[in-house]
Amino acid sequence: MSLNESHPLIARSPCEQQNHQDMIQMKLKTTLVALAASLSAVLANAAEVTVTADDTMRFDTATIEATAGEPLTIVFKNQGSLPKAAMGHNLVVLKPGSDLATFGNAAVTAAANEYIPTQPDLAAQVLGHSKLLGPKESDTFILTFDAPGEYPFLCSFPGHWALMKGAIVVK
Repeated sequence: MSLNESHPLIARSPCEQQNHQDMIQMKLKTTLVALAASLSAVLANAAEVTVTADDTMRFDTATIEATAGEPLTIVFKNQGSLPKAAMGHNLVVLKPGSDLATFGNAAVTAAANEYIPTQPDLAAQVLGHSKLLGPKESDTFILTFDAPGEYPFLCSFPGHWALMKGAIVVK
């Protein structure tokens, strides 16, 4: 055993340094490949749902089914034609038991935050949301629900929550 091998703080020769760097790069590449394969497997098994809205202030579905512990990809599309300032839509998923009226009414004052309330007690109810969409725009987000239950969703654009609401039923 050389002195360099017995003490890690002693400098290595240029050849030893290159071999050490090559070994680290190979380990890093192997780890990244394994991580990418794991991520691909998770995404391949992820459930996906597309929800649309338009100028009639309605979601095309009021109930979405999901499985606890598994990712759910939500693709949200605004198929309307009215301008975003007049008929913007978002999709906001809340914790079970959230008060939609309180949340929806507070959203009116949150224009700077795309109508997502920033008050701590209301912001804590939000599990995930899309961007505020104008006509022909779409957004995608992914949620994983920890437990079974009924998770309400709504559009928080001013006044929309009363008609644009539904639930994600997690089993």
